[in-house]
Amino acid sequence: MKIFLELATAEDAPVLHIMQKAAFQPLLDKYQDFETSPANESIERLLLRIEHPSGRFYKIIADGELAGGIRVHWRDNRQYWIGPLFVDPSYQGFGIAQEVMKRVEEIFAQAATWELATILEERGNCHLYEKLGYEQTGKTEKLNGKTTLGYFKKEGAARE
Repeated sequence: MKIFLELATAEDAPVLHIMQKAAFQPLLDKYQDFETSPANESIERLLLRIEHPSGRFYKIIADGELAGGIRVHWRDNRQYWIGPLFVDPSYQGFGIAQEVMKRVEEIFAQAATWELATILEERGNCHLYEKLGYEQTGKTEKLNGKTTLGYFKKEGAARE
């Protein structure tokens, strides 16, 4: 499967919003984290992420078709944050997320650190990030009685 990243624009927001909701809806149904789930995010919030000057929002293109999205945000051009990352349910299970993570780390080779957060109860997600070199920081945030957000960090290629 050929995977490309392409910068998203405001015109992409409606379809990306639908895809983001579809990708995160099963987690919202399972954990009922209505306040923080990207499945509940407004299209206006997604547009702000696409247009934010300290970040880039990429469309994930797999074999010529839109398959998901990833946002990269930075502070002082050294500390990078990933989130959200989503893959349309019909494209999940093909290693797309792993490949996309590697690609954004290559694009932003100047990063000293990479950070992200994920639901700790989702062992598959945690395993993916750990396989890519991310380590749990020990910081957690209880979202509700069903789920906990865990924070992960990785040294970037440009670490000092």
